[in-house]
Parts: sequence; C-alpha cells; structure tokens
Amino acid sequence: MIDAPLDASPFEDIRRLLATMPGPDEAAAAAAAARQAVLTKPAGSLGRLETLATWLAAWQGKAMPSLDRPLVCVFAGSHGVAQKGVSAYPASVNRQMLDTFAAGGAAINQICAAYGLGFKVFDLALDLPTGDITEAEAMTEKACVATMAFGMEAVAAGTDGLALGEMGIGNTTVAAAIYAALYGGDPASWVGRGTGIDEAGLARKVAVVEAALAHHAGHLDDPLEVLRRLGGREVAAMAGAILAARLQRVPVVLDGYVATAAAAVLHALDPSALDHCVAGHLSAEGAHRAVLERLGLDPLLALGLRLGEGSGAALALGLLKAALACHRDMATFEQAGVAGPVA
Repeated sequence: MIDAPLDASPFEDIRRLLATMPGPDEAAAAAAAARQAVLTKPAGSLGRLETLATWLAAWQGKAMPSLDRPLVCVFAGSHGVAQKGVSAYPASVNRQMLDTFAAGGAAINQICAAYGLGFKVFDLALDLPTGDITEAEAMTEKACVATMAFGMEAVAAGTDGLALGEMGIGNTTVAAAIYAALYGGDPASWVGRGTGIDEAGLARKVAVVEAALAHHAGHLDDPLEVLRRLGGREVAAMAGAILAARLQRVPVVLDGYVATAAAAVLHALDPSALDHCVAGHLSAEGAHRAVLERLGLDPLLALGLRLGEGSGAALALGLLKAALACHRDMATFEQAGVAGPVA
C-alpha cells in the first residue's frame, strides 16, 4: 500500500520510491567474483555466464545467490486504441488468450514447464479498455499509480528472480507511442508489425502513433505523464513490478518490446533504475535494438522472437539458472584436485 498526503500528486509516491532504491551489494559481488576465479575452468572461459552470476549476487546481496523460486509474470491489458485497426487480431483475443494460459496451452506455459519456472497471470481489468490514446488519456494519474501498485504485488510472494511479460492486443502501438514520446525522431521509426499486420495496417499504426503524439503534445515532458497518457495497464503494472523488485533486491529479466517500454519510463526518471535488470532477448519487433542501446542493456538471447507473453524472458531465466548452477555447484581447483593456472 502506498500512503501519501491528501494534497500530494499520486505520482509523487512513485518519485519517492525511486529515491529510496538500493544499490548493488559490492561485497557480495566481490565474493562471487572471487569464487569464479577458483572454479575448475580458465578464467573468463564461461564468458557472460560468469558476469551474470556476479550480477545475481550483487542484487540478491549474497555471494551464493539462488533461483529457487523463479517466477514469470504476465500482465494482460486491453487498449481502446485497438479499435483503430492496429492489430491483425481482434480485441476478443485478449480474453481467449487468458483462457489459454489458464488451460496450459500457450507457448509460455511450455517454456515455464521446461525450465521449472513459476507462472502467474495478472488480469488488469481486461474487459475495460483504456482510453483511446488518439483522443483521450489512457489512464488518469490515480488509476495509473493504482495499477503500478497492483504490479508491485508480483514480488509479494517472495520470488528470488522475476521475468516480466505481457499480453494485450494493441500494446505494441502504445509501446511505440511511448518510445516516440521519450526519444523523439520519426514516429514511424518506432512502429513495427506487431502480430503481423500488412502494409495498410502498418500505415494505420503509424498514423495512430502520430495522432496520439499530436493529441497529447505539451504534456509529455514527464515520463510518468507519458506512461499514463500513452501507455496501458500492463505497461504501468510492469513498471511497478520492476520498481518493487528493486526495493526488495529481486533481479529482473525483461521480455521484449512492450515490457521494455515499462523499463524505459523508469530509466527516463532515473538512469540507475534498471541496474537490477537484464534484457532477456532482442525482439524482432520494431526498434527494440535501438531502445536497448539507449537503456544500456545487452540482450541475452536473439532468437527472432516477437510473441510477447514473457516468452523471451522465460528462456533467459532458464539461462540464468544455468549460470547459477555453474557458480554454485562447480568444483574449485582445490576440491577437484586439479592444478590451477601457473602463477
């Protein structure tokens, strides 16, 4: 629960929380790096798996980190702008996909089962679309903050590693609008094909993003205003989850284009806000590579994915589990009776 003075803007609660974010535990990171140096392998031979183990240690605050309760959270939202023909699929797919998740029939269900990951879906008023961003605010300030607070519940059960994904017809459009508002440039450069729209659909999508930017012009200097005016409930909830994870020292794996939009809002507020995050993969959607470069995030995987629903983040979480297994369970030179490097 977020408490605030009655006369304060709801967004001030978020700014106060950002100001209290902890940094990495440098002692834990140093201890993890020291362990990596004495494992039975040439120094640095496991490449990024070694730095990932050290990163986990730094953010969990222990030299021997854990991923005993990893969790993939998918936030599902509905968008008023979907009525503008920006997707190859109708908005009714939102509810149908939630039913598919519940029945265990989606790709994300199979990935989570393969890697032993917990899975949870958050229904964010799926039957109540946000405002059409070409002619209205997506959310009020109060509703945006309440949705962020709801997203913070993702870490309430005590997970030690969080992967974030989303589902919502029309949400690559709102993500593109967020990027265009935060970073400028030709709006068309941020727009991709989403669920596979044709040329006419792509043109409509670009026009929608341009119309949204024009409608909200003069109100987009504050990243939180960008979020509430142009975003969706799933984007706001993921931003809240990222922030809550930081406050509770839980490492985060981000999914693709839409999940990264939530991260981009926090990064625009504080460039250190994503230090506890890694990019799970490079999406084939839109200008994801350009966004990741702006955020200073090097994706773990590049598989041509553009599904969403946390699929790339879940795969990357499996990779993190492998990095951690090497860190925790490999023998040291002394334990194995193997000669170490020549001094």
